[in-house]
Parts: sequence; C-alpha cells; structure tokens
Amino acid sequence: MIKTIYEETEWKAIIQRSHCYDFYHTWYYHSLDKSGCPILLLYQYNEDFIAFPLIRKSTNTGSQHLASAYGYVGPVSNKKFHDISEQMLMGFRDAFFLYLKLEGYQQVTARLSPFLDQNFLINTLGGNLAEGKAVVLDLSVPIEYQRKNYRRNLMGKIRKLERKGYYVGEGNGEADLRTFISIYLENMNRIGATDVYLFNEQYFFDFLKADDFEAKLYFVFAGNEVICATIVTLTNGFINGHLIGTRNEYLSESPAKLLVDQLSIIGRQLGMKYFNLGGGLNFREDQLFSWKSGFSRLFFSSEKWTFIQDDAGNSVSQTKTGPSEQEALVN
Repeated sequence: MIKTIYEETEWKAIIQRSHCYDFYHTWYYHSLDKSGCPILLLYQYNEDFIAFPLIRKSTNTGSQHLASAYGYVGPVSNKKFHDISEQMLMGFRDAFFLYLKLEGYQQVTARLSPFLDQNFLINTLGGNLAEGKAVVLDLSVPIEYQRKNYRRNLMGKIRKLERKGYYVGEGNGEADLRTFISIYLENMNRIGATDVYLFNEQYFFDFLKADDFEAKLYFVFAGNEVICATIVTLTNGFINGHLIGTRNEYLSESPAKLLVDQLSIIGRQLGMKYFNLGGGLNFREDQLFSWKSGFSRLFFSSEKWTFIQDDAGNSVSQTKTGPSEQEALVN
C-alpha cells in the first residue's frame, strides 16, 4: 500500500532516514515549487521503505498527473536499491500501479539522479527512459589530476582570467543576493529562457534560507565588480550548481570557467565527493554539454523516466522518442 505524505515533519523524517539523498528530494525544495502540490509517496515493507517525491499537477482539462520537481529527483530508500529484495521491488511495483489507478493518474515523469542507481527500481515499472548524461567532477582525486584531464587549453584560459585579477569569493546578505538575481535574470533574458527558469525574487531569498540543505552564493569578481555568479547546494557529499549567470559584457571571457575550477577546490575543502555539472539542453550532447565536458570525461547516467497507464490501469509500452528536459545555459 502507498501512503501519500504532505506534512513537513514526516517528509523530513523519511528523507533523513534514506540511505542517500540530494537536496532535490527534500521537503523544503519541493515547497518552493508552485507548479502543483508536492507529495511524497511512501511504500513500507517490514522495516524498510521506498519513497518517491513528486509534484501533483493539473491540466487545463482537469486531469491530473505526477511529475518530478525541476532537477535530479526520483525515488529514495533506506537501503541501496541494488540491495532491495525482489519481494520488496515487486511489492512496490504492484502498490504503485494500484495507487495510480485508484487516484486516477495516467502519467508520471521523473528526472532521475545520476548518483542513486534508481534504475534497479525503475526497471521493474516499465515505461520509457530517455537517456542522457551528467558531467561530473570526482572530488576524491587530487586537483592536479583533475586539471590534467581538462580539455586542452582550458587551464590556460583559467590562468589568463587569474592573471587579469579575476577571483572567486562567497556572497552573503541581501545586497549580494540582489546582485545575483540581476545577473541571473539578465542571463535568462539573453537566452530566451522559458518560464520554468524565471523565478520571482522571493524564490531566491527562500532558497538560500533552506534548513533541509545548505545553499551558498559564489561570485567571480573583476576588481570590485561581480561579473559571474552561482548558487550551489551541498548535500551528503554532492555539490550541485543550481543556478548560474554571467554579465553580458563578460561572456566572451567565460569567467564561469574560473568559477567551476575554484568551486571544485571549495567542494573538496567542504568534504564533498562529487560536483555535478549537469548535462546538455534537452539531453543532447550539444554546445552546453561540450562546455561542461571540457572539465571532465566522467559521465553519469541521467535519465528521464516517463510512465503512462491506460484507462484499464495497464502500462502502455512506449518507444524512445527523444528527450525533453531543459537546463539553463551557463554561456
């Protein structure tokens, strides 16, 4: 049987009991999503559990479907997924299908985490997996080794930025956050970003006040001027570049290269294991993906799962039609 959880305290307790999770799974992060109603589906088997954070959304026709919040979400458990017994996997599958049928949901979409091996569970459910890659920096290796594996000339470009006096520093307080907001929105307007990336001002302030995870603001400075900025999260050894932007007049210099390099050092100092740079636009190995892969050839699977159930409650088999998830450009 699937239990639907809405309440903050219970949601937090379950996620904190999980074997591993990222900030994307937390109640606080989901509470910031205004596109629908955040829910946590909970399946319990003896002392173990599987939990699946989702957003319940309504269409113009009044029908409802379930979707992940923006980012790398998918299910979590108190055990590694490959250690879950066959009985528990099949029990979750049957309970999940029944839940969808009883609640009238015909579609579920979820962007899966690159780090949690969720396919051990998802493969039991069927549906469609649109394949993608996330570029990841392994922070357990020495920085010298990491830099030796940068694309040719990348380290030279970073050193050139340093010689010009550009440097990375942490932002704090309302004035710094407003500086970030102006740069981020300038960046989104430049690329013609869709509404999913155009947050209102309160979102940024609320995000940095999170108590379920740690969020930090970092800048690239040219003298006293902020020319590039990012909000990163740090959770359970994972550092994620959540939002980033560069002032238009500095795009040609790509100060985000210096930012990524220095954040990998900061991540090590803060005890992080992996720095997730994300993937390309719409899962493609495009210009954005190429920019990110200049830092690392370590790619983790990052898939979008789509499940459709017909009116009789049966899974509809699908063909892979290509990806549809979007990410913002960093320049």
